[in-house]
Formats: sequence, structure tokens, C-alpha cells
Amino acid sequence: MRPLPQLIGVPYDASSSFQRGSAAGPPLIRAAMHSPAGNRYTENGADLSQLSDAGDLTLTDDAAASRGAITEGIERVIANSFRPIALGGDHSITYPIMRAISKKERVTILHIDAHGDLYDEFEGDKFSHACPFARIMEEGLCARLVQVGIRTLTPHQREQIKRFGVDTIEMQRFCGGARPVIDGPVYVSVDIDGLDPAFAPGVSHREPGGLSVRDVLAMIQGLDGPVVGADIVEFNPSQDLGGVTASVAAKITREIAGVMLLQA
Repeated sequence: MRPLPQLIGVPYDASSSFQRGSAAGPPLIRAAMHSPAGNRYTENGADLSQLSDAGDLTLTDDAAASRGAITEGIERVIANSFRPIALGGDHSITYPIMRAISKKERVTILHIDAHGDLYDEFEGDKFSHACPFARIMEEGLCARLVQVGIRTLTPHQREQIKRFGVDTIEMQRFCGGARPVIDGPVYVSVDIDGLDPAFAPGVSHREPGGLSVRDVLAMIQGLDGPVVGADIVEFNPSQDLGGVTASVAAKITREIAGVMLLQA
């Protein structure tokens, strides 16, 4: 029997390059998940009463200290025989999370995003939220990186894709029918700005022309290999409209948890 999933809040946004605010996301995602407007069952019939919550990590603007605390927090979740679902926070948290995950399992990362997040450094910061997957690939923290929904690549990031052998399905290709094919254990990293802002306006970097909520759910629900962990990042409540994005982030979190529960 595989471990059950467990939520853990990672309220960190000090590595955001444009507009902070995503550190305030975890409690609002939780509130939307537990809203009386819905019930405790996912689309695939999983019972979310089995989903536990480790609470929020205590983090500061000290980037190095926070990265260490994030890795340690995820290690505790794993040591307690759970699989982590991290509620961010900016996308820089994926790197320290993967430092913990990679000690236990060799995984494919399914990365849903508008941005490649593969910069070698961004505005002088090698640990910016624009850089986590460069660090992950440099350190060999995953077996394979599959990106979907990307629509902002620069020449430098295209070079990084070639350098690291990343399987990147840009949004134009996705619209043409390309879909990710993933075998074996998978870690899911969902940047909410991967969705079109019509569905999720509450992000710091709105990029039109993106995925629908159903596109994202279909990818998650179609995963055959065990989902060993996940993060949902870059929801910025200060930019949300009527709680729409909180509800979207909660829906995605619920369905990831549902897949993990049925695989347990």
C-alpha cells in the first residue's frame, strides 16, 4: 500500500521577481477546498476526508534559510509516511522540495506553467522563481522534466531546454494535439499562471492564451504512474477576482489528492 497524501503550506514568495503576494495563498486554497459550496468527494470518487494536513511551514525572507526549512519540512512529511502536496508560495519552492523528493524516488516532473523557469539566473538571483528547474536539472534531482503550457520562451531558455533535454510542449503544440506521455513515478508542479487568466486571474504574471481548467484536470486524471508529490504555486490572492483563482487552485489540489488517494 502506498502512502496517503498530506497537504503542507509553503508560504514563501521572497524569490518572486515582479510582484509578491503568493505567500498568502495557502490558507485561501484550504478555505476554498473546505467550502460548504462543495463536498468531500473528487471527480474520480476519492474521499477527501482521508487527506491530512501538516499545516504551514514557518518561513522568512532569508532565502537560504527558507530553502533549508522547506527541504526539511518535506522530509518530515515523507518520514511520517505521507506524500506531500505543497501549497505555495512562489515557484522557487519546487527546487528545495525536489531536494527532499529525490532522496526517496527517481521521478518524472510534470511541470504545468506559462513560463519555462529554466533561467540560469534571473536579475542576479540563481534561486529566483524563474530558475528552479535549472537548479533541479543541474543537480539531477529528477529523471525527466516534461513541461506543458509554456508560451514565454526566450532564446536563453530554448538553449537551456536543449542543454538539459527537457520535453517542452509549448502552448501552440498543445493546441495542435500534443500531450505529455509519462511513465513511472511522477511529481506534479502546477503554476497557476499556466492556466489562461480568464480561468485564473489571481497570479502575478498573467499570460493570455493558456490552458483551461479542464485541460489541467485531464492531464492530472490521466496519469498512470504513481503521483509521489505535487505543488500548486503562484496563486496571488492580491490579484484575484471574487475568489475565482482560489477555487481553481483548490479544485486542482483536490483532484491531485484524489488521484493519489486512489493510488494508495
